[in-house]
Formats: sequence, C-alpha cells, structure tokens
Amino acid sequence: MKKLFTAILCSASALFCAAEGYQINTLSAKQLGMAHTGVALKLGAESMIFNPAGLGFSNKTLDISASFTGIKAIADAKHNGTTYTTDNGVSTPIAASAGFKVYDNLQVGVSFYTPYGSSINWGKNWPGAVLNQDVDLKVYTIQPTVAWKITPRLSIGAGLMLAWGTVDLNKALVNPSTFDKMLPILAPALGLDPDTRFGNTTPAAINLNGKSAVAIGANIGVMFDITDNITVGASFRTKMNMKVKSGIASVDYANETARLILEKDLNIINSANFAAAMPCPYVLSFGASWKPVEKLTLAADAQLTGWKTYKTLNIDFKDEILTPYNQHLTKGYKNSWAVRIGAEYAVTNRFDARLGLMIDTTPVNKAHYNPETPGMTKIGPSAGLSFRPIPQLSIDFGFMYVAGTGADNASCSYTDLLAAKTPVLQIPAVQTFTADYSTKAFVPSLGISYSF
Repeated sequence: MKKLFTAILCSASALFCAAEGYQINTLSAKQLGMAHTGVALKLGAESMIFNPAGLGFSNKTLDISASFTGIKAIADAKHNGTTYTTDNGVSTPIAASAGFKVYDNLQVGVSFYTPYGSSINWGKNWPGAVLNQDVDLKVYTIQPTVAWKITPRLSIGAGLMLAWGTVDLNKALVNPSTFDKMLPILAPALGLDPDTRFGNTTPAAINLNGKSAVAIGANIGVMFDITDNITVGASFRTKMNMKVKSGIASVDYANETARLILEKDLNIINSANFAAAMPCPYVLSFGASWKPVEKLTLAADAQLTGWKTYKTLNIDFKDEILTPYNQHLTKGYKNSWAVRIGAEYAVTNRFDARLGLMIDTTPVNKAHYNPETPGMTKIGPSAGLSFRPIPQLSIDFGFMYVAGTGADNASCSYTDLLAAKTPVLQIPAVQTFTADYSTKAFVPSLGISYSF
C-alpha cells in the first residue's frame, strides 16, 4: 500500500506545481503592445497592477479600464522519434480596474485580475500520460489600493491582494505497457482472453480537484520623476501561499477489464481528501521610462520572480490512518528574470501605436521536468494600438507572439505503480520519461478605458 500512495503523492505534486510555467503577464491590452512594460509608466487605474504608486500621478476624477485576453498555447513533445502536440483550449485572463480621486494628491482604487492561470491538454493516451494528461489552473485576485503623491515628483502606493484559485488535473495512474505485461499472468485466473492488450490506452487515471482558501498578500510601489521626461519606479508583490485544505481525488477506468483488475487496489483513492499548498512567489520589478520627444515614450522593465522559495512541496492526507504517507517533495526551482522593452508613439491626437519585446527566462529544473509545466526561456515580440473616438474613451488592442527556445532531453522520473507492486515482471519501479519540448503561444488582447 505504501508504494501505491507514493504514486498517488507524485500525482498530487503535479497538481500544485502547475503554476510554475504560467505566471500571467498579459493583464493590459494597452501595455501588451509594449511587451507589458508599466513599472515606470503613469497608467492611471491600470497602474494598480504594474506599480500602485503610478496611480498617485493620476489627475482624473474617475478612471475605469478593462482588458480581455486570449492565450492559445501549443506545446510539442518529441519522444522516441514521435512528436506529440497538445490540444489546448484558449485561456482567458481578465483584468479590470477603477481609480478615484480623493484629493489632488491622493487616489484610491480597486482592481481584479488573474495573476496565474492556464490550461494544457496532452490527451488521455499519449506516452507521458503517467506524468500529465491535462490541467486547468485559475488564480484570481482582488486588490484595493491607495496611492499618495508625496511631492510633485514622488509617489508611493500599496494594495492589499486577496487571492483564491481552483485547479483540475488528470493523469494516468497505470502505465499501459506495464499493464500489458501483467495481463498474461492474470488472464487465466480472471477468465480473460489471454490475447487482451491495452496498447497505448491508459487503463486507469486519477483526477485531482481542489479549491484554495483565500490567501493574503501586498503589492507596494514607488515612482519618481527624475526630470520632466525621465521616470523610474519599483514595485514588489509579496509571496502568497495558496492552500488547498480539502482536495478530492477520484479514479477513472478505461473499461470493465481495467476496472475488474485494478479497482480492488485503487478504489481506496476515490473520494480521498488531501491538503497541500501552491506558492505564488514574490515578484520584484524595476522600471524606467523616457520621453525623448513629446510624441514618443520608451520604457524598460526588469522583473525578478522568486521561484527559489519553492524548495519543497508538502502534502498531507486528511485521514489519520494515511499520515505515514505524508511527504515532503523536493522541487529545486530557481529564481527567474524577465526583461521587457517597449515604445509608444502618438501618431495623431486620437491614435497611438506600440511595439515591444519580452525575454522571460525559465525557473524549471531540467532534471525534474514535468510536461504539465513545459517551462523554457521564452521570447515575445508584441505590437498594439489605441484609438480614442472621444478624448475620454480609449479602445485598445495588443498582440504578442511567444516562442519558446526549447528544452531538449528534459526528463522526469516517476514510480511505475504496477512494476513496484509486481516484482515478477522484472520492470524497474522507478522509470524516467524523456522528451524534447517546444512551445509557442498567440496572445491577442482587447481593452477599453474611460476617464474624466
């Protein structure tokens, strides 16, 4: 039984590291066109997400903005000479912000956004199904914010982050190749056709579903005008721990043959509750902006994400009889940097054009590479535009193409449940899945803002 639950715990680990490759930096259609720069830009209500201090420079009585983004990501894995491609849906992160003037130097506001979230679907029966079939992750944040312009050139701001999330993950529990080698041994006793084989069909899979409690963090920032044309800024989003207090596990069988053979051992998993935590790491950002001429704005941001704090994953079963199977799994992530540059040019009084470039490095440990998070360094050129039919209203569009630099010979070890339980098969209990991965994504975004 201990080997069985070790495999279950490895399944749960995939559930909670799913956020690693999916920190969302597409929370403004306008700024996406500038590669999502914004730490040293005065963006009104949208500054609450990029740098709360920027809200303090707003001279608007009311500023409202909203953005809707679609992320169509495609990942490939080349394994034993065959390439497998994901069939992902479109992820739809959103952001909405509203800022209000209290005094000339004091602004308050609230924003709602999705800092983490993605979906990936490799299919039920691909060779890496024992690591991941599909995952759907969503994290939501509400952030009330206050910003104070201390002097005409200096502003500070702070927001309280209230975050919660949901996750739904499926992965194979049984390796079909190992299952086929076991069938001839079991067939006579069970009255099965001795020629029965599963081939590439996954005999049994586990679903892990959980909702986190509300986590609390802070988003703080400072912004300073060095000159009338040069601005610098910095912001810090604190680490939050998304705790799933009572997740639910359930098992699905390919057919009645698989159920007949496996249900006795696996049925104990159905409706089992577990508790775990997924860290949303700290994010430290620096930025600078420059207006060399009146119509042109240049911006550059550098962002450090503290994935190194994700050293271990702690998983605890709720049933006391299962506490001996609680585990502390080593993750071995490293901190990662993202660098962004962007430009905006006011073509006319009503029309702005934007360009940008992002380079986002990966925190993934290549020796612990799970396909539910195909992390790799990514490069993203972007473009965008805004049109103002009236001075108070802006309609914004941004687009980014994200290309991964690839991860060759990336591997992940896992426990083969049946091999561990059936020594007569003479199959190693610990096996390794290795593949060459590549990713790309298409990211369009549409936004609207109104202020007076």
